[in-house]
Amino acid sequence: MNLTLGVAAHVDAGKTTLCEQLLRHAGVIRVCGRVDHGDAFMDDDPMERARGITIFTEQATLAWPVSGDEPLLVTLMDTPGHVDFSGEMERALSVLDAALLVVSCAEGVQSHTATLFKLLQKRKIPTIIFLNKTDREGADVSRVTAQMRRLLSGDCVLMAGDVREALAERDEVLLEQHLDETATKADYLSGARRAFAACALYPVLAGSALNDMGVDALIEAVGALCRTNYAQKERLPFSAKAYRVRRVGGVRYTYVKVTGGVLHARDEVQTLSGACKVAAVLAPQGGKLLTMGEAHAGQTVALAGLSAKPGERIGADCGLEAPETVPLMSVQVEPVEPLTQSTLLMHLRELEEEDPLLSVRPEAEGVSVGVMGAVQVEVLQGVLASRFGDRVRMLPPHVLYKETIGAPVVGIGHYEPLRHYAEVWLRLEPGAPGSGVTFTADCPPNSLDENWKRLIRTHVFEREHPGVLTGSPLTDVHVRLIAGRAHLKHTEGGDFREATCRAIRNALMQAENVLLEPVVRFELAMPSGALARVTGELLRIGAQLDASETDGEETTLTGACTAAMFWDYPTKFAASTRGHGRIASWFYRYEPCKNQAEVVQKLGYDALADVQNPPGSVFCSHGAGFYVAWDHVRDWAHCEAEVGEGDSGALPHAPAGN
Repeated sequence: MNLTLGVAAHVDAGKTTLCEQLLRHAGVIRVCGRVDHGDAFMDDDPMERARGITIFTEQATLAWPVSGDEPLLVTLMDTPGHVDFSGEMERALSVLDAALLVVSCAEGVQSHTATLFKLLQKRKIPTIIFLNKTDREGADVSRVTAQMRRLLSGDCVLMAGDVREALAERDEVLLEQHLDETATKADYLSGARRAFAACALYPVLAGSALNDMGVDALIEAVGALCRTNYAQKERLPFSAKAYRVRRVGGVRYTYVKVTGGVLHARDEVQTLSGACKVAAVLAPQGGKLLTMGEAHAGQTVALAGLSAKPGERIGADCGLEAPETVPLMSVQVEPVEPLTQSTLLMHLRELEEEDPLLSVRPEAEGVSVGVMGAVQVEVLQGVLASRFGDRVRMLPPHVLYKETIGAPVVGIGHYEPLRHYAEVWLRLEPGAPGSGVTFTADCPPNSLDENWKRLIRTHVFEREHPGVLTGSPLTDVHVRLIAGRAHLKHTEGGDFREATCRAIRNALMQAENVLLEPVVRFELAMPSGALARVTGELLRIGAQLDASETDGEETTLTGACTAAMFWDYPTKFAASTRGHGRIASWFYRYEPCKNQAEVVQKLGYDALADVQNPPGSVFCSHGAGFYVAWDHVRDWAHCEAEVGEGDSGALPHAPAGN
């Protein structure tokens, strides 16, 4: 039975130390490494060992014997614990069957602990909680368990003593058997499995990873509770989920979780960018990649020759999942001579393939990238230096805006240099908040071949399209293909890429453009005596506050605030609560910017000067191509379409030129 098990925690809770013990118990390693010694099996990156934190998700495969059942083949994933690398952690969560949430029994529930638990809850990932460091001074298992029941979930159950009643309360079938006093040991186990799978039970076990206390019991609990049915899915067509991209020795590897079927080396698989042949199938084992002949449903493997992005579904159901974790700020990276801006951009594009949240965007001077926090900025600078030898300057961070439109608009893109041809008409419509970019093809029947329609769809999704106010990414827009034309002889795939991007840009130049700014939700727990001071601080930065809740001597305050104003508030909060408060914040949504004109003027983006995103089109006359400005493209276009409700009635003309 295949099981992908992720380990998550607030930084310094002992997550990597626990992974080392699990690997030793499974016989993968003989001696446990330590984070502070720089020899942990999973933390093989030099920056991880230097900083003593997990930055990149690493994994290893291990076999656990399960009494009375088939052996459990576990893919163990050690995910980053620092909040700045939440994107890397979230990509790992997307392929998990179950999770281990490590909580320090000395510190209790910390800010990132609550954030992680919310993500696990939202994704409905069955989770076992391991209370670590119970041998530390001040550790109190009962106190921290009660805290978790209050702050995380009332379904956190300490698996000590007689837990039969607690298990029965969380499963209707078992409850009836329990009340009738007919329940057997096997019945309680079956009920626990059902409740665990339904996220109605969060088993809590306690111990010390460093001193190998409680690890055997944890392994037994995983083996008893975790169940998957991937054996049945092997008969389905091949499908997989990409969650990581990594380069080793200059070779690009795409890490995927096989969700159906069987994959062999040299098989051809379908991706968003088209069919790809898999050159090799490899098993990640710590920092190593071991060759394997095939991958079965439920296994996570590294594939060479595949160009899929993290979050992309491969095979039978191609698609791209939008991340829930998004960077709210960006920094400008400037090259230091002799490094050129073009070379820096190329290197950052490579890193963006591994972490799409970087959202790389060229600027007049330097390149802007999305970031989660100050530690990530330092790590990015280190990666550029160690991998490429790049010396760069990092400017202070600023808000990462997005753009949308306020009303429908039609854009036209035409690309017709000599011996090339493509024309695309797109209707852009405001989408629901948080919907991102969506697409439908609504061409007249037989006006455009299905392969060209699919290609246009691919080009809509293959990149972020910058808005025209600030150059920020376009979002919450529905793109509708209403007309298009190809040439029987001269059209190539790249022609529709040009036409599609120009059509979007052309539409935006005519649109009612709206600037969006990120808003975060927050939850602050503090001594009740600090409430008045904290409330005043939050109101001064424009936060919207909910009603506070007081439990004993602790008060919890929730609300929302723009990311720009909340960015450096955690430092002030720590001072206001004298270090006795807990703060958790997460992205909430994008809202229209209240000072749009001021921000647009300050950023000074010139849409017409952005040569990488031209709004005009290229037409052909007398064997030569010529550029037509965006506001005259409709006069030259070859397809006719009624603007408004009748967009689907486009009638193509015969193309001129060529």
